[in-house]
Amino acid sequence: MSHNYHFHKYLRFYSQIALFTASVLLTLTAPSFLNTHSKLLAQSVVTQDLEAAGLYQQGVIRYGRGDYQGGEMLLRQALQRDPNLAAARTYLGNIMLKQNRLDSAVQEYSEAVRIDPNFAEGYFNLGLGLHKLGQRETAITAYRQALVVNPTMAAAHYNMGLALYELGQVNEAITAYEKGINLDSNNANAHYNLAIALEQTGQVQEAMNSYRQALNINANNANAYNRLGSLMAKSGLTNEAVATYRESIRRTAVNPDAYYSIGVAWLNQGEYKKANTAFRRAQQQYRQQGNIQQAETIEELIIQTAQRDKPTTPAASQPATQPEAATQTNTPTENTETNNNQSETQTQPENSSDSTQTNVIEFGQPVPN
Repeated sequence: MSHNYHFHKYLRFYSQIALFTASVLLTLTAPSFLNTHSKLLAQSVVTQDLEAAGLYQQGVIRYGRGDYQGGEMLLRQALQRDPNLAAARTYLGNIMLKQNRLDSAVQEYSEAVRIDPNFAEGYFNLGLGLHKLGQRETAITAYRQALVVNPTMAAAHYNMGLALYELGQVNEAITAYEKGINLDSNNANAHYNLAIALEQTGQVQEAMNSYRQALNINANNANAYNRLGSLMAKSGLTNEAVATYRESIRRTAVNPDAYYSIGVAWLNQGEYKKANTAFRRAQQQYRQQGNIQQAETIEELIIQTAQRDKPTTPAASQPATQPEAATQTNTPTENTETNNNQSETQTQPENSSDSTQTNVIEFGQPVPN
């Protein structure tokens, strides 16, 4: 029995089963997320029924205008005329995903690839729906099937990298990110997430290079500056770290992590007055954000730097206790509609070298292609 038979049998009966069986997961062997600009993909309509084609086009127009109710009605009418319109199923899935009707969206995408087994975008959208349902392993299977049909789909490599990272398969995630970047080198979030994974595996220089690549594409990613500065500080590149934190603050004024980190750098250099000023600014901004615990933690550092800055206090080249620089506590803000949705399914894996946790960029709500 063929591998594709098992996969499509699952898709056909998705509404009756929640997960792939282990045997189905093993049937798909293919080349190894989506960034905050994630896109649901769709194909051109192919039908011999002109009325069905017209209804489909009207439904897509309504979808594009945000009239999801009207779009769904017209797309269903098109499917009544021609049940084999895989693209209509895909747009129905898009509408349902927009409305957070995730199970229904997955059913529509499953039907789309049943109708057209060579529909790479359908498998990709199926993977996105499963990913948002938290079914990462089955999402990876769908992304891989999309890549069987279209090996050059950079978004599928990237989304799969996110899912693998969320499952703790960091080295496999690195491979997926790199394949996506080879196909689309302008994906800033791919470079950023690759840097996080490289940092976690101890590849410091490679991680710094990837953060720089991310910043070359998106110079307003404050968290990339902060994480890059942290790695520089740990590598003994204190002056470079300070310059990086300053650039982060210049681009994002409300940036308590950067103020905290630059305070640590100055504290370790014996620049107590500068450190005290930076810690006070960080404390103020943490309080404004409601992060009271972090604000209270900094209080000891403020007292320490104030005492050391007094003329009567003997100078010391290094403080008795050296705190680590903050790397990040918030997900980067992107210039897309996904800003308000990034907290929905964020994963926060531990970073063994940092006292804080790091957030993988959430792929967010899809937009039409």
